[in-house]
Amino acid sequence: MKNGLYLILMLVLIASCGSIKNNGSKTFSVEDINIIMHADSTTPMRVFKINKKRDSILLRTKSTYVKADPKDVVLQRFVKRLFATVRDSMSMGVGIAAPQVGVLKNIIWVQRFDKEEAPFEVYLNPEIVSYSKQKQTYKEGCLSIPNRSELLNNRSKVIDIEYDTMDGEHKKETISDFTAVIFQHEIDHLNGILFLDHLEKEIDDAN
Repeated sequence: MKNGLYLILMLVLIASCGSIKNNGSKTFSVEDINIIMHADSTTPMRVFKINKKRDSILLRTKSTYVKADPKDVVLQRFVKRLFATVRDSMSMGVGIAAPQVGVLKNIIWVQRFDKEEAPFEVYLNPEIVSYSKQKQTYKEGCLSIPNRSELLNNRSKVIDIEYDTMDGEHKKETISDFTAVIFQHEIDHLNGILFLDHLEKEIDDAN
């Protein structure tokens, strides 16, 4: 009798573990899924900060490819929670990247100031394929670097990007001016680069 109950409990445990591992997603790890599915789609996620050692290590790590899949419930939930985070009253940023909430996937949200009403849009696997030689100067801050903003002079004025949509379309665009700065900033996050790295390079080049 005891052996029978033990066997049933083991089968239930294996089944539940399997559902946690899969959960309709082939993209995310079990740890990612636990973080993402912990709350509903309107709940902001914790923003990782560079002044915390464990957070800083993750922010310095390169992110990985994400497959666009409308049936992936984890991806759908994550994208919505990432948006809730950037629009949260505690954040109110103009862009955010997945590593900033502890998920190392190539996903960003960007506010498109180059479009009417400046909508927020999500991009999967964004990549900058060319940078203009002409530079522009803007003050940058970051949700992951509290209480600091700096003037950067080395962002390209025009960039060409490629990316995937949530529907799986692969697209190309040319972006300019301040919106191009946001794209460069957020795509840097996917490569483990922070805006302070550019500031340090500018200082080194000036010496």
